[in-house]
Amino acid sequence: MCESYNKLFENNQRWVQNRIDKNPDFFNDLAERQSPQFLWIGCSDSRVPANEITGTMPGDIFVHRNIANMVIHTDISMLSVLDYAVNVLHVKHIIVCGHYGCGGVATAMGNKQVGLIDNWLRHIKDVYRLHKDELNAIEDVAKRSDRLVELNVLEQVHDLTKTSIVQNAWSNGDSLHVHGLVYDIKNGYLQDLNITVGDNEDIEAVYKLDALEHAIS
Repeated sequence: MCESYNKLFENNQRWVQNRIDKNPDFFNDLAERQSPQFLWIGCSDSRVPANEITGTMPGDIFVHRNIANMVIHTDISMLSVLDYAVNVLHVKHIIVCGHYGCGGVATAMGNKQVGLIDNWLRHIKDVYRLHKDELNAIEDVAKRSDRLVELNVLEQVHDLTKTSIVQNAWSNGDSLHVHGLVYDIKNGYLQDLNITVGDNEDIEAVYKLDALEHAIS
């Protein structure tokens, strides 16, 4: 068996023992229930582990990850996670977290075909198209990529607010806020992009949905 694979189990055993040493009831308590306050929609990049960079414990954050932290309205996996987090776990905050140096974003800026993922990255190209004047004015490619990372987070936050799941939560009076963050791999810090949305007041009219009981007659 591969040594690096076996190492995972060795690390796991040490981690378990460390937790038990600190709190003998840790796993019994964890097994009882999960009641996270946060849903984290992040990038699959192995350098951006949600719990570790936020200093939170198992059970604190419900996590969905995909290439470039996308919110795509035909993605049944993301929608299922969102629905469960909002309507079953009753999270109070949804976080979209991008990261500088994102390979998906960088690839989407170019024209080279890389495979099946090209279809996924097309959604990031759509973000570029929406903000092309600002982005094309940035001559430094790395800085342009970093700005696209930020703008991509912005658009994913907006896309979350357009979902029936989030809008129904607001219609029901739930306290639910959607936030956009960026993680800097080079220094480890999270940055709040100050684009938090807590209701549908600023959503364009065409995206606003009537409350569910009024929508079905």
